[in-house]
Amino acid sequence: MVYNNSGEKERSGKLPNQKELEKELGEYLSKKYGDRIKIISPFLFPKGQEVSTDEVRYDEKSGKGPHFDMLPEELEAHLDNFVVKQAHAKAVLATKICTHFNRIKYLKKHADKKKTAGVGMIKNNVLMIGPTGVGKTYIIKLIAQKLGVPFVKGDATKFSETGYVGGDVEDLVRDLVHEANDDISLAENGIIYIDEIDKIASAKNIIGHDVSRTGVQRALLKPMEETDVDLKVPHDAVSQIQAIEHYRRTGKKEKRVVNTRNILFIMSGAFGDLAEIIKKRLQKQGLGFEADVRPNEIPWEILKEVTAQDLIEFGFESEFVGRLPVVVVFDELKEEDLVEILQNPNNPIILSKRQDFGAYGIDIKFEEEALSKIARMAAAERTGARGLVSACEKVLIPFEKTLPSTHIDKLLVTPELVDNPEAELADLQKDPYSPGRLERFSRASEKEMENLKGFIKRRANDFHQLDGLNLYDKRMELIGEIYLKLITDVNTAIETFREMHDRIKREESSLYEKLEIDISLEDSAIDELIKEAIRTGEDTGKLTFQLAKKLEYGLKLVKDRSGTDRFTVTGDAVTDMESYINELVKKYYRQDCHPPYGPSKKEEN
Repeated sequence: MVYNNSGEKERSGKLPNQKELEKELGEYLSKKYGDRIKIISPFLFPKGQEVSTDEVRYDEKSGKGPHFDMLPEELEAHLDNFVVKQAHAKAVLATKICTHFNRIKYLKKHADKKKTAGVGMIKNNVLMIGPTGVGKTYIIKLIAQKLGVPFVKGDATKFSETGYVGGDVEDLVRDLVHEANDDISLAENGIIYIDEIDKIASAKNIIGHDVSRTGVQRALLKPMEETDVDLKVPHDAVSQIQAIEHYRRTGKKEKRVVNTRNILFIMSGAFGDLAEIIKKRLQKQGLGFEADVRPNEIPWEILKEVTAQDLIEFGFESEFVGRLPVVVVFDELKEEDLVEILQNPNNPIILSKRQDFGAYGIDIKFEEEALSKIARMAAAERTGARGLVSACEKVLIPFEKTLPSTHIDKLLVTPELVDNPEAELADLQKDPYSPGRLERFSRASEKEMENLKGFIKRRANDFHQLDGLNLYDKRMELIGEIYLKLITDVNTAIETFREMHDRIKREESSLYEKLEIDISLEDSAIDELIKEAIRTGEDTGKLTFQLAKKLEYGLKLVKDRSGTDRFTVTGDAVTDMESYINELVKKYYRQDCHPPYGPSKKEEN
């Protein structure tokens, strides 16, 4: 159905395209259900052009499905750029998750040769144990983002056994399909992360079947191993409409399912009471220092001695524990760890505050002693990195509320400010640009750039975006400027620098075709172009062409008079083009041009 210019419907044998149909269905659903229903990229094809199930499965040659080739040490190095401490957890997670996806790739590659490939395969499902605020969720999000696989997070307390009131654990699989933009082959290689898993351990005082706890464990058993999850469910209006549309076009029922065989399940929880169970077992065995621990202490180190039997005693079904072969215990964060987190250029806490103030045009800097005081405040709350967020908010909210209404565009977080925010705010408003304040702000800026360059230098081997780039002090400074201007993490800043560099090189390779001049850009010229792009926001490719266009007349003049075919452009050409051209003309004229009537007497002598 289409519309003519007068708004009337016209009959046509041509079916509407996918976007038109989505729009019509979306409008209909919005009127009927409001904002509760949304069309998520349904697969709609004209009759006779159906896509077979095999075509949407993983195919390495065609590129369908995820392509994975990362190594454990590569992923671990990426995590090291963002996550402080947790060395053992990062190593285990990087290893087992990389192995999971590389094994999928291997089995798919050899599926035709080995008929039993993958049969009885034990998935590397992971159970993460650790106190709140140590980075469990953060690490998994970083891994999913780095791998480029769809990722969904759920809370175990929101689910009940299938058939009872409450969320269905299979809804997480359907959510994975939505995250994969309705690409089933991609969703079948995703990650499902379930937090608060310790909350579904069976209660000791319940007699009979516990729907909200043991029932959820049992409902998770099949998806964690392998099962087919039907995407069409009664409570999902979109899937029902898709099924109706498919039947209307083909006259056949469509069964769209997601197989969970390759979906990695990762569970996490604090498991505070588990320490007591482990402690009692160790005391009975009389092993190590744990045998002498006082009853009222729960040291997190004890959790590293956890066994499957401890988890079963905690309240998990043995079948459930058996489907979590990889157990990772996180370290508790101490005050010094919190300081290190705040000093890491990639930490999202300081980045978030820079974005908050940057939204109002305010540049915020932190003195190192101020960061130490904030970390001390957070350590007192005993909520890990989450305490850093609340400590920062407590200190900075008065400034975030007041400064946007003033002309103040610089804020330096000092130890004095952390100790007494209200008094410092009053002083700042009275004299925002005092010489002493500006000097301290300048020193903090220099220290920040110094730390950034040191971080990049120390971890240069871990940044694959730097492959083939000559990294020196000037370039580290440019990356630092991108980091500060975009208010982003170092990895993204390096990636942005790489993209700017590559656009310059692509434009350089096309200059001969456009201007008939063979130009080679030195690194110094590339750096100056990138610096100009950071300052102006212009595209580096465009700036490169503009530079060449301005140089065109002078270079062609030199070419015609000297016969020189190739020119090397230095950074001087960007910063002082007139001087560069003059020097170039003098150089080639002295070198290649001779007097019209033969050599002079001085030359003969």
